[in-house]
Amino acid sequence: MYSIITGLSFLFGKIGLEYSNPIDLLAYRFTAAFLAILLPVLFKKVKVDINKEMIKKVLPMTLFYPLSFFGFQIFGLKYTPSAEAGILLAVGPVFTMILASYFLKEKATILQKISILLSVFGVIYITFKKGSSFEFNSMKGIAFLLISVISFAIYSVMARKLTQDFSGIQLGYIMIGISFISFNILALSQHLINGSIGSFLTPLKEFRFIISVLYLGVLSSSGTSFLTNYVLSKIESSKMSVFANLATVISIVAGVVFLKEEIFYYHIIGSILIIVGVIGTNIFDEKRISKEDSGDEI
Repeated sequence: MYSIITGLSFLFGKIGLEYSNPIDLLAYRFTAAFLAILLPVLFKKVKVDINKEMIKKVLPMTLFYPLSFFGFQIFGLKYTPSAEAGILLAVGPVFTMILASYFLKEKATILQKISILLSVFGVIYITFKKGSSFEFNSMKGIAFLLISVISFAIYSVMARKLTQDFSGIQLGYIMIGISFISFNILALSQHLINGSIGSFLTPLKEFRFIISVLYLGVLSSSGTSFLTNYVLSKIESSKMSVFANLATVISIVAGVVFLKEEIFYYHIIGSILIIVGVIGTNIFDEKRISKEDSGDEI
């Protein structure tokens, strides 16, 4: 579910950027996300127990995701061509695996490491076969994207611990709430300084923009926040992070179905590598292998 929602978010993100700049889009995105999680509480459909101590513990994690992850990603994409950005974002699971092994003592088997690299190679292969040139001229863009990728890796490690103490709903509410406040302050401050507050409201006249914001906010922000927190409470962070590359496959399918884009042989080969890598990462762990060797039922 996480991979499907994330994969389709690229499509809606393109639509949103037709009418708004990146920072404004993030502000609208998290406004929609915040309203989506606030309404059930106001109508007493959901009860969320949150206190100041909890916010203090979760705040450091929120600084890495969604704030740093989305913030640096937006500016990285501004200075870096999409081809190079795709490669840099694809190596996220490698950073997660390294951090998880050091801080969480999560040990990946040789087959798991190969599987993670296979999924990364699948993304790189698709990007390369598109005919893009890899120059990596913009050090600023590369730096921003690497910070974004490392931020998500750090979040994955921190969330793995926090999900043992707090529910996914509690974490999701705090993460979305802080992001809503932060991105709106940033966007509105820029417009107030530039005297362009009217341009901030202009995109709301477009129905396509509203649809994109609702998808990005309700599903891609609040939905994935709850999903990732839940997943990280059940499986290792290295296993979860590799699913991000599966979103590449979803985005290809979405492009073919909704945008009538062509699909080529390298899309199929790369997608197979990604899928095999994701499956391998989640199958070839020590616990499963040891159970199979001992004859225990899994």
